[in-house]
Amino acid sequence: MNAVEIEEAVSDLATAPFDPVEFPYAFLAAFGNKDTTLKRLRAGASNTSDVAGGVLQRSNIHVATCAAGQVDATLRALRESPKTAQAKAKFILATDGETLQAEDLFSDEPPIACNYTQFPDHFGFFLPLAGITTVKQIRESSFDIKATGRLNRLYVELLKDNPDWAKPARRPDMNHFMARLIFCFFAEDTDIFNGTGLFTATVDQMSERDSSNTHEVIGEMFRAMNTSVADRATAKLPRWADVFPYVNGGLFSGSTDVPRFSKIARTYLLNIGNLDWTKINPDIFGSMIQAVADDDERGALGMHYTSVPNILKVLNPLFLDDLRDQLEEAGDNGRKLLNLRNRMAKIRVFDPACGSGNFLVIAYKEMRAIEAEINRRRDEADRRTDIPLTNYRGIELRDFPAEIARLALIIAEYQCDVLYRGQKEALAEFLPLDAQNWITCGNALRLDWLSICPPTGTGVKLHGDDLFNTPIDQAQIDFENDGGETYICGNPPYKGTKNQTKEDKDELTRLLSPYTSRSGTLDYVCGWFVKAAEVARITNAEAAFVSTNSICQGGQVPVLWPILNKMGVQIKFAYTSFKWRNLASNNAGVTVIIVGISSRNYTERKLFDVTEADNAIYKSCSIIGPYLIPNHTVIVEGRTTPLSDITPMSLGNAPYDGGHLILTTDEIKNLGLNQTQRERWLKPLWGSTEVINGLSRYCIWIENPDLNEALSIPSIAERIEAVKSMRLASGDSGTRQMAARSHQFREMNFGRHNTIIVPIRSSENRPYLPVDLFKSQDRATNLSYALYDGPIMNLSIIASRMHLVWIAAVCGKLETRFSYSNKMGWHTFPINTLTEQNKFELTRCAHEILLAREAHYPATIAELYDPENMPDNLRRAHEANDEVLERIYIGRRFKNDTERLEKLFELYTKMTQSAGKPKKTKKKEAA
Repeated sequence: MNAVEIEEAVSDLATAPFDPVEFPYAFLAAFGNKDTTLKRLRAGASNTSDVAGGVLQRSNIHVATCAAGQVDATLRALRESPKTAQAKAKFILATDGETLQAEDLFSDEPPIACNYTQFPDHFGFFLPLAGITTVKQIRESSFDIKATGRLNRLYVELLKDNPDWAKPARRPDMNHFMARLIFCFFAEDTDIFNGTGLFTATVDQMSERDSSNTHEVIGEMFRAMNTSVADRATAKLPRWADVFPYVNGGLFSGSTDVPRFSKIARTYLLNIGNLDWTKINPDIFGSMIQAVADDDERGALGMHYTSVPNILKVLNPLFLDDLRDQLEEAGDNGRKLLNLRNRMAKIRVFDPACGSGNFLVIAYKEMRAIEAEINRRRDEADRRTDIPLTNYRGIELRDFPAEIARLALIIAEYQCDVLYRGQKEALAEFLPLDAQNWITCGNALRLDWLSICPPTGTGVKLHGDDLFNTPIDQAQIDFENDGGETYICGNPPYKGTKNQTKEDKDELTRLLSPYTSRSGTLDYVCGWFVKAAEVARITNAEAAFVSTNSICQGGQVPVLWPILNKMGVQIKFAYTSFKWRNLASNNAGVTVIIVGISSRNYTERKLFDVTEADNAIYKSCSIIGPYLIPNHTVIVEGRTTPLSDITPMSLGNAPYDGGHLILTTDEIKNLGLNQTQRERWLKPLWGSTEVINGLSRYCIWIENPDLNEALSIPSIAERIEAVKSMRLASGDSGTRQMAARSHQFREMNFGRHNTIIVPIRSSENRPYLPVDLFKSQDRATNLSYALYDGPIMNLSIIASRMHLVWIAAVCGKLETRFSYSNKMGWHTFPINTLTEQNKFELTRCAHEILLAREAHYPATIAELYDPENMPDNLRRAHEANDEVLERIYIGRRFKNDTERLEKLFELYTKMTQSAGKPKKTKKKEAA
């Protein structure tokens, strides 16, 4: 269940008759507990509560109902219950059907004490019960989730009643109608309309109960809001509609056509209008309401919240921190405060993938807060804002989010005016709305960003209360803002390379063709970085985007970053990989980075690292390289041969078999082979999962001279024929050609003596990369890499901390998991020339690691390298291995991974400069 579904279920529970016996189970069901779980609790199998009327769910909640007036005593009993502690319950809850109290035992959240019917307003407090990671803003903003759910019900009902409005031609009209409704709900509860609840009350009073004229009543109110005072005399508005003010600003212009309402839809509308819309939070409401109008996203309703702390990870180091620093430096100096305020008035914030406007809204609100403090220090608290809303510009591909973005900014402006200047002043200046449209609907990679967000005009270089009293100290004069500043920000779409449509690929090709012919290897988000760099080259604008971490890893780095560097931009600040979480239940979050770029020459750049507690610490450095490594700008190019004196590595054997050449242990039994035939025709098969988890799989392995004999076995012949049919049916010509040898994998490589196998994918949580040594009969799949008959010392190098940090830096990742690559990671790995003594010691270390593992047979690599449970002898073997290898580099152990990387990049630079450019990559070995 998502947050919207939970809120609806909790609200339904609160309005139903209170049943003290059923309440605990209904409450748990509202947060997504399955019937089987509730059945066990009812039966007492998993309910160990020692409180009368109590239900205890381990690691979740201890809840109890009680007699009237006994809530305090019952909550105290739950808190003091030994069973609560033993079961590690996070929450306790007590209710008598009239009042409800609850506590979070594992956080500093204030307890809940409210009327029973009001506890749905606090549903966000309990979201961890559903596995939803929450932030403070969500817990305090249950209104936005409630309103989103109600609007979604109305939207779906209207589309059902008005099928023509669901068609592409009319869907913009439907979306525009919803935006108008949202404004009306907000306006009637904030006195923008004359009278609280005026819009909803008018619909209730003037429309028929059978809803037959509801659309006409709403249409007349919309017409009134589009009629200026000068035109009212001739507009012939009904008296009940004439009380609505002139709004316009583009929101009510054009058609006032309204979809028809059923009785159910009318009820939904009135229910929504009776919510308290003063609680709307434009920070998050826009992104949630966006899902209402998106068929693809409606199933994930409520999951699209982008937290304010995450947005500030972009905006703070981009420009807000600098404004706050200037505010602190200014103190109470009136001239400096005025300079800062005038600077802020010319700052433009531009989001070229703005969605429903979250980044723009947060930027606006944060800047208004700084301005308000300036005005307070200058004794001008009632001053009208100098920050124009039109300085917050955006591009959005879809029409409805673009409209919601503008509406969210309008609401944010009004709320800021109320907060900093008062309700009276805010109302006096709010209507009519500005007719300018500063959110553009269109394709950001095709539009000219400078035409949408051009630099502001030049301004005076000196501002002061007394222009005749010119300061002698030139530091008091602000020369920095001679023409305003532009900051580009946002969370553009990142689709990888495989999920791009043909249109997406064409967009990138068109945009990047002046710079590279390799755009097909880049993520879609790269287009935003290139467009931002083009703007920065001309205007000195700065940009920061949330991005997939792939743009700073693996094969994308040598394509994208030379382009950006040639344009004159460098990384101003960056966040290394972290989870960008949202409202989804059990959400692991998308793994992202944040990269800020600028053409300005900063002496200090900040490289942030997000901790488990979602705090950020940063390292100050003079430059940040494209791999997000401090003080190194070298770009690693993939190689087909090793840079160092190590064995070449190959991708394992690709089956292209439709599953017919690969067998589980149970499938082998069905082949009917004797022991001799098994040993001859079947070989153990190892990919990433098999190596890490010790799983057993086998493959049919037939050399050409043995084909006829193998075909004499019916069960094998049948599988070979199935492979042939699969390959012939393929749309790929290369696969069809392989049908001529359907008894074999695409490659037939194996070690005559041994094979060292490295999984392609592995967890980033292990202290060392998984790697293992296999016998001559073992075969590697293309989900692993292999060194055939190479010296065992190679295993020592792969299993070292040095190699892990190199792979983490230069290879691509899947989420945060390591994605190994022979060309990018192994063949580029720099190591000093090894003496015979070095090789001997590394070989000994490899054997020691294997022997330490053998002592714990049959434990798997996954079990042995669990960071919490790694055996002491294995850890000691690895530490000895690290010491031997690291002494080869600098004669001692490295202090930390940063020092390791700095040495590796330094050595890589030296070795590549002396070795020349790497050879071109063959397609067959791509990884």
